[in-house]
Amino acid sequence: MILDLMKSLCTIAIVSFVIISCNPKQTADTLYINGEIHTVNDANDIEEAVAVKEGVVLLTGSTEEAMELAGENTEIIDLEGRLMTPGLIEGHGHFMGMGYNMMFLDLLHITSYEEMIEEVQKAIAEAGPGEWILGRGWHQSKWEESDIEMIKGFPTHDLLSAASPDNPVFLRHASGHAAIANTKAMEIAGITTETQFETGGEIIKDKNGNPTGIFNERAIGLVGRVVPENDVKSDIEAFKLAELNCLEHGITSFHDAGAGRDMIRMYKDILENDGYKVRLYVMLAGSDDSLLDDHFSKGPEIGLGENFLTIRSVKLFADGALGSRGAWLIEPYADMAGHYGHAVAEMSKIYESSSKAIQAGFQVCTHAIGDRANSEILDIYEKVYLENSESTDPRFRIEHAQHLSLSDIPRFKELGVIPAMQAIHMSSDRPWAIDRLGKQRIEEGAYVWQKLLKTGVKIVNGTDVPVEPISPINCFYASVTRKTLQGSPPEGYEPDQKMTREQALRSYTLDAAYGAFEEEMKGSIEPGKMADFTVFSDNIMTIPEEEILTAEIDMTIVNGEILFNRD
Repeated sequence: MILDLMKSLCTIAIVSFVIISCNPKQTADTLYINGEIHTVNDANDIEEAVAVKEGVVLLTGSTEEAMELAGENTEIIDLEGRLMTPGLIEGHGHFMGMGYNMMFLDLLHITSYEEMIEEVQKAIAEAGPGEWILGRGWHQSKWEESDIEMIKGFPTHDLLSAASPDNPVFLRHASGHAAIANTKAMEIAGITTETQFETGGEIIKDKNGNPTGIFNERAIGLVGRVVPENDVKSDIEAFKLAELNCLEHGITSFHDAGAGRDMIRMYKDILENDGYKVRLYVMLAGSDDSLLDDHFSKGPEIGLGENFLTIRSVKLFADGALGSRGAWLIEPYADMAGHYGHAVAEMSKIYESSSKAIQAGFQVCTHAIGDRANSEILDIYEKVYLENSESTDPRFRIEHAQHLSLSDIPRFKELGVIPAMQAIHMSSDRPWAIDRLGKQRIEEGAYVWQKLLKTGVKIVNGTDVPVEPISPINCFYASVTRKTLQGSPPEGYEPDQKMTREQALRSYTLDAAYGAFEEEMKGSIEPGKMADFTVFSDNIMTIPEEEILTAEIDMTIVNGEILFNRD
C-alpha cells in the first residue's frame, strides 16, 4: 500500500515537472513601468506598472512585479513618473465632421465678423472661379462687441456677399444648428424673398422680407442640398485626419453621433482595407427611416474588426441649440419675449423610432438641450421602457442634457437614462447662456453635473467636436473648474456643480465605456481589458488647476501599441 502510494506520488511529481518544463513562465510583450497609473477600477487603485500581452492587460502592480514578466523580447517603456490613464473616450462627437473641419475653414477661434471675412478672403485667393467656400465654427455670441447689423441676434450676409461676389460661401455655425450663406450661394439654391420654411427651422429675414443669409435648424438644408457632395478621396482624407487628431489628443475610442448610409459603408470599407487606429462606436442617423429599418432587421453589429467598429445605437433630434435659440424651453427665452425655441421632430416620430430600436436591441441617443425637450424625451423613454419591460438594460441616452427642470433631474437615475454631457460647452456657453435663460434657470438646472452625479447616474463626457475642439484637457479643466478657458470667473460658474478630478476622469473613461455597453472590455486598466492608455506630460490629477491647460498628451496607446508619441 505504502509502495503504491509512493509510486503514485512519484508519477505526479514527474508529470508536474514535465508540465512546468513545457509551460515556461508567461512573458509580456510590453511593460510600462515607473508611472503613476490611475486604473479607474472599483477601488481607484494607483499602480506603478502595467504589463501587456497581445493587446490585453496582463498585470497591474509595482514595477518589480511587472519586471518578473519581462522576457528577452519584451519591450520596456519607462514612464518616468508620468501619469497614465485608461485610453480617453470621446463620448459625443462627429468624426467625419471633425475631419472635414480640418480640410475646410476652421472658424472656431475667430473673434469677430470682420475676422471671418478675412478668413473667407484668404480661401478665395486659393480657390478656383466659382468654387464653393465652406467652413464651420463661427459663434456670434462669442465675438467681441461690434457695430455690425444684427437681426434676431445674427449677422447679415451683406459683408460676406461683398467680400465674395463670385464664389458661393456657406459657413455653418459652431453648434451646427445654423449657417450663413452669401448672395451667390442663395442664388444657386434658389432662395428669394418668397422662399418659406415652416417646420423645424427658419429663414431669418429683415423687415422687408429679404433673407439675411441666416438659415436656422432644418432650414440649413435649403442651401446644404446644393453644396457639392464629397467624393471618396476626400472622405478618406477626412477620415484619416480625424483619426490622427484623435490620437494627438489622447483619444482611443470615439462615440460618433450620427452616421448615414454612405458614411457607414465607407467606415466598413476602410476597416476592411486599411484597419482603424481609433475605435468607433457609431450611432445611426435617425432621420433615414430606411437605414434604421435595414439595421433593425439584422440587429446590432458589435466589435467588428477586432473591436474597432460597433453599430448598435441611433441618433435622434428633439430640439436645436441654445446659441441659435433653437433649444426647446418650458418658459420663454429671457432675451426674446414669447420665443420658446422649437422641436425639430414630431415627438410621435421619436417615440416610434425609439420603440423599434429597443425591440431590435439598439440604444437610442436623443439630442435634447432645452428643459422642455429633455422632459419630453424622458417621458417618451419612460413609456418605451414600460412597453418593453423584457429589455432589461437598454441604456438610452440623452445627448447634451444642458438645461433641465428640477423635477426631471432625478428621473435620469430612476429610469436608467444616461446623460451624455459636454463640460466644455459650459465653459464656452455659460458667459452668454445666462442671457438666454436668466439667473434662476441657470442656477437650478443648467450644466448641473453634480446634481446628476449625486443621484447615482454616470455622466458621459466629451466635446461635440467640431462644435468645440476635441481637446480632452480643455474639457477636463472645464469639468473641475467651471471656468472659461481664460480662467474666469475666479471661483467658477455655479462652483457647487464642479466635478472632482476623479469624477471627471471616470466620465472620460469607465463611465464613457458604460455609455456604449463596453465597460467590461475598456475604460479601466485591469487584467483582461484592452490595453488602451493615455499618457500625460503633467499629472492633471494633482497639479494646480491653473496648470491643467498647459499639460499635453505624451503618448496614445491602442492595443498596447504606441500610436502617438509627442517626442
